[in-house]
Parts: sequence; structure tokens; C-alpha cells
Amino acid sequence: MSALNPITKIADLPEDSKFRPGHRLCAGCGPAITAKLITLAVPEAIVVNATGCVEVGTTIYPYSSWKIPWVHVLFQNNAAVASGIVAALEKLSAEGRAKNLPVIALGGDGATFDIGLGAISGALERLDKFVYICYNNEAYMNTGIQRSGASILGSATTTSPAGKVIPGKQENKKDLLGIVASHHIPYAATATLWLWRDMVNKIRKAVNYTKQGPAFLEILAPCQFGWRYEPHLTVKISRMAVETKLFPIYEVEDGQLKINFRVSTPKPIEDYLKVQRRTRHLLEPKNADTLQRLKAWVEWNWQRLENLEKAGKVF
Repeated sequence: MSALNPITKIADLPEDSKFRPGHRLCAGCGPAITAKLITLAVPEAIVVNATGCVEVGTTIYPYSSWKIPWVHVLFQNNAAVASGIVAALEKLSAEGRAKNLPVIALGGDGATFDIGLGAISGALERLDKFVYICYNNEAYMNTGIQRSGASILGSATTTSPAGKVIPGKQENKKDLLGIVASHHIPYAATATLWLWRDMVNKIRKAVNYTKQGPAFLEILAPCQFGWRYEPHLTVKISRMAVETKLFPIYEVEDGQLKINFRVSTPKPIEDYLKVQRRTRHLLEPKNADTLQRLKAWVEWNWQRLENLEKAGKVF
């Protein structure tokens, strides 16, 4: 497997994606854009796809949108299956019976933050050589917009509805990158659709690192259906998440954290919340306490990342 070089412009990417049109995902679907960029970043790979929106919407029997080897597995075991495929490829390629392709495990935040976290932890601890990519749309969108460990504070879902007593989810997002990096793997990073070049190059870098061990990416992939915004706003909303500091862009490379996109003058978080009906209620005066809690968490989290960056090799 030869190294993948960074790209600088769209012309550096293949003209044709191995993720084909005709799937059943929604208009403006963030995970669909993510899947296409993955196949442009790594044209030859084996994708191990956990149950979720991408799996359901791209492989309606007998059709498939994938022109590369693709495997459907359960919510909880895509990391375990990826580990098995890596072991098989290492054996077969050593015998000259197969090409040693990169293996990419792909799952949503439900499969990654919650249901499949045990299998992911096991694979990372064993240093199994594959890339895990989480397309994070901040809820269990495929099964009915239920809250997940990735849902932000105050967001309204079907299991954390915003009402008179409780204004949406009452817990902050799980620090998954911190959990992953604490396994001392070679590479972990966040990315989002707006910064597409950063995202593509991080995917390629992650594949290169699989010569040493596993790599992990959390990609913010907005969901127009679950977040309840107009479909054409998907990329703009991913930009707003970054510019409000709600979704920091950073990487942990060989134990050293580095912030990749600095936000010196953050945009008001209210601008981000008001364009989504899942969070618009936080702007009502009665929900001022929850809004303030969210703002405080955003500032605390950003300061935490800056402190970790200054501290040197901390993972």
C-alpha cells in the first residue's frame, strides 16, 4: 500500500467518485457528502459499514451505491469486523493471494459514541491497522432521531424533547476524541464538510498511519431532517459549528494535540442555534440557563484544547 500524498486543490482528486448517485439518502444529507469525500480521498479501500443512515440509504437490495468492496455489519461490531478483515488481508497478501487494501470502518455517532464503543476500544488497544471514521450527525437519525452521546446540550430529539419542564437534552457531548486518543493510537482528528480539503487530507493521513496502527476521525455531518433546517444549508451549518467554536477542528498526532483551525473572533452561537429547529427553543427567555450552560461548555472545551496543545505530548 503506497503512501497517499496531501491534496491542494479539487483537481488533485479523482474525476469520478466510487460512491455513486441514485441512493435513497435525503437531499442535503451530510453523511452522503462525507461518504463521497471518503471515496474521493481513498479511491481503493474496503468499507465496513455499521447499520445506520448511510448503510440503509445506499444499499437497498438489490442495489448499491458503492463501487468498492463494502460490508454491512451491526451497530456494535464494525470495528471487530474491520479487525478481522485486516488480519485476513495481511495473511492473504503475504501469500500473494490478495491486495492489501486500506480498511475503513464507517459508522454514525450512535454506533460509535455509544453502541459500538467497546469493540472500538478493543481494536484501538490491539493497535489493529485500520481507519475508523464516525460521521457524526448528533443523534440516532436512522432509527427515529433519538439522543446519543454526541447530541449537544439542549438539543431536541424524540427521547429528549424540548418542553415546558426540560428544554432538550441535559447532558454535554461525550469527549470521544479524548477517549480515543487515550488509547495511544498514532492518529486521531476531527473534521467537517466545510473544510473539505482539511477533511480529505486527514483521511489520507489516517490511511498512511495504518502502517503503524489504527487511526480515527470524527466528522461533523449535519442532518437536515433531524436538525430541522433547509437542505441547502448543510455545508453552511457545518461552517457555523466551527466558527462558533462548538465543533473545534484539531488532531492528535503521535500524542501531540494541534488545533488546525483557530477561531480568534467566534461568531455568536445564537446564529447557529436559530437556523435549526432542534435548538431554536434555546433562544427563548425561559431557556436562558441552558443556553448559558452551553456557552460556558463551549468556552471551557476550547480552553481545555488550548491547554492540552501547550502541554506537549499528553496522549
